[in-house]
This record gives sequence, C-alpha cells and structure tokens, in this order.
Amino acid sequence: MIIYFTGTGNSRYVAEYIGILTGDDVISSNEYIKSNKNAEFSSDKPFVFVSPTYGWRIPRVFSDFILNGTFSGNRKAYFVMTCGTDIGNANAYLNKLCSKKNFEYKGAAPVVMPENYVALFKVPDEAESDYIITDAGKTITELSLSIKEEKSFPAVKSNLLSDFQSRVINPIFYSFIVSAKGFSVSDKCIGCGKCSKLCPLNNVTMKCSKPEWGNHCTHCMACIGACPTEAIEYKKASKGRHRYYNSKRPLTKD
Repeated sequence: MIIYFTGTGNSRYVAEYIGILTGDDVISSNEYIKSNKNAEFSSDKPFVFVSPTYGWRIPRVFSDFILNGTFSGNRKAYFVMTCGTDIGNANAYLNKLCSKKNFEYKGAAPVVMPENYVALFKVPDEAESDYIITDAGKTITELSLSIKEEKSFPAVKSNLLSDFQSRVINPIFYSFIVSAKGFSVSDKCIGCGKCSKLCPLNNVTMKCSKPEWGNHCTHCMACIGACPTEAIEYKKASKGRHRYYNSKRPLTKD
C-alpha cells in the first residue's frame, strides 16, 4: 500500500508512478489529515510512504499522521522522499519512527523533483521542470523494483553535514521560517477557492471571496503554487518568481 502526503503534486506523482509499476493501491493522506481522521490501513504488501522533504526530514504533519495511525498486515515500511537536492540524515529519524510503529524499516530514498519552495528558493520554469520529472523516472523505476521484491533500499550515506541539516536546521526551519503570516493576496484573485480546497490543514478560508490564512501552516506551498492567476504572494520572496504545481499524471504526456 502506497500512502502519500503532497503539497504541490510531486509526491502524489511519484506515489502514482510507483503504484503503476508495483500494481499497488495508492492513498492520499491529505484527505485524512484535512478531515482530522486517523488512518486505519491493512495491507498484505509493504507500506510505502511518499512525501516531500521539509528541512531534511519528512513533514511533521505526515510523521504525526503515521504515528497516530493504525497499520496492520505486512510490517515492512519504505520511505520515498521527493526533494530538490537531498534528504540529509532523514534515515535516523525514520528508523526511530518505524521502531515506534513496529515496522521493519526498509530504508529511505530521495527522488529529485522540481523545487517548489518559492518562499525561499527559485522555482524552475516549465521546460526545466519537465526535464527533471522525466529524469526522475529511472530512479522511481529502480525503487519500485526493490519494493516489489521487498528488498531494502540502498543505504543513503550520512556525514556531519547531513546530520547537522536534519538535527539542527530542521527545528530551526519550523521555529523561524514556517509561518502563514507572510501570505497575501492581490486583486488578481478570482475567488475560485482552490487554495482553500487544497490546503491540507484547513488553514486557508474564504472570506468575501478572498482567502485568509490562519495560524496553522506547514508551508506546503499548495495555495501559492496552484493559484491559477498567481494572485498569492509570500512576503517579497515570491514576487516575480515562477510558481510550481505538478498536475501531471505518470507515464502519460499530460
């Protein structure tokens, strides 16, 4: 069973790709998180958790979803992490998570996908994004084969830098960067409500046909990335930058 969390579509795309290659069910955790419903899953096949990389670990909201969920049947667990570059020393924390859930940890693997974090970084244009997504196909195929054969993922080597990224920078990221206070909306807003619908934490509500942000944000960038008129900004960081939202379906040209 493949369970994913996504903000701007990268992890959904990878999860669906793996599902096609392994013939396994694909489930979105976003729907459970949005409705505040705990997971109750049973699978004869390994559990495969797919998510973005936030501060060189899986998102806290996804980690909490797994910790609070009930998983029965097969005890093997794989983690596939979409990222812009690398996943730091996420392995150490995922191993602990699996111990708490009585999973047999089969490893974590990075899949490089287009950068979406417009709050801090430059986002690639469509041509570059398409190239990165296509190039990721080989990695996804190799990981899917390991999952089908229930073999452990190749070990991701850790070092002082990767440990520092996951151990030190991750809590700094959540304490000082993750905030909804920087979001704003311009007159280009057409009141479609897509930002509110996609927000996994119900942090975006529509008031007088305009979005308003609460205080519960995970910086998934769904609202700003999917806005059809680019009406949403994050402080000054996003101004003039390309936005990214992956609506592609794997193994198709769409």
